[in-house]
Amino acid sequence: MTPDQLKQRLPNLAFAFRGYNVTNQGRSAELLENPVYAPIVQACLQRAGNVCAEMTSKTVDLVARVRNREATTLDTYAEDIAMIMAMEDAQLKILDKCFGIEARSAKTCFGYSLGEISAVAAAGVFDCYESMRVPLALSADCAQLAAGVTLAVLFSRGVVLPMDLLTRLCLEINQAGQGVIGVSALLSPNSILLMGQGDTLDRLQARLGEGDGKKLHLRKHSAVFPPLHTPIMWERSIPNRAGVIMHTIKAGFGLPVPTVLSLVTGKASYDAFNAREHMQRWIDHPQRLWDVVYETLKMKIETVVHVGPEPNIVPATYSRLRDNVETETRGSIRKRALSAVVQHPWIRPMLGQRTTLLQALRIEQFNLEDWLLEQQVA
Repeated sequence: MTPDQLKQRLPNLAFAFRGYNVTNQGRSAELLENPVYAPIVQACLQRAGNVCAEMTSKTVDLVARVRNREATTLDTYAEDIAMIMAMEDAQLKILDKCFGIEARSAKTCFGYSLGEISAVAAAGVFDCYESMRVPLALSADCAQLAAGVTLAVLFSRGVVLPMDLLTRLCLEINQAGQGVIGVSALLSPNSILLMGQGDTLDRLQARLGEGDGKKLHLRKHSAVFPPLHTPIMWERSIPNRAGVIMHTIKAGFGLPVPTVLSLVTGKASYDAFNAREHMQRWIDHPQRLWDVVYETLKMKIETVVHVGPEPNIVPATYSRLRDNVETETRGSIRKRALSAVVQHPWIRPMLGQRTTLLQALRIEQFNLEDWLLEQQVA
């Protein structure tokens, strides 16, 4: 896709910003090594590094971190927050300064987890480097809360997840006082992310095996993540402390341009003055990824551009949805057998009621860092 073609797509395009993950470098070093892009990338990394150093009282060199392709660990959580947000800002600045394509001319934008802060900044509500002060100020406590917490995906191959049952079971497990468990993200009608302390996930799995939830499957993740978007964040009063910090964050007034779809609410709910409220709720509320993806289908988005280093969750969500819809409507995809249809019956009734889902077949998506590196610039 040429720059002119990309510019023409802006009226039906969404920018999607990635969040924190086990790998956060992506192709950032290649962007830094590009002689045309390097000044922009370096300036963004240096500015973010200065903010990170100020907020953590540590020496931070994000340029060296990217140049050396340093791996992510829980100990580098704060640096990774700053690096991800800086690279998202750098990619958009490159797009603007080198190709004349302004992200604010798109139809909408949204971000998964940390990416929502970047999306709100990209829409002109906050300055990116001012807003990163909030997660950086609380990063040490967030990382410490990860001790003893396990991430898992709960999914069904046959039915919509019984969310009322799952909510009740999580509350009952929490009531026992032996650890807290909560939903961290709603990925689709048949899959969610859970985070639980101690053996809470095992107790949930045992309870699911007793009744209607016996057809559900729980798959634990070996990596350790801070328990964002769950009630575990209440333990150190992190949402309230974030609210106190946000009192003095500059700006935050004015409608976002373009519209920001919030994963806190699952819809376009930012107005001229509620950004601070949304950012506070962002800390402990589950990420409503499925609702936002569905909103983009309703908006007839045709192109999704993924911003940040090596995005994965959001691209995978769109790809999986496209495959499922195509399987249900055409019987097979990529030469897969017709028997594959039975693996996605949850989507079948929705196709009759929500023909909007068919829009998933029209969406083209790509990673911005890949596109930038493919262009011939001088």
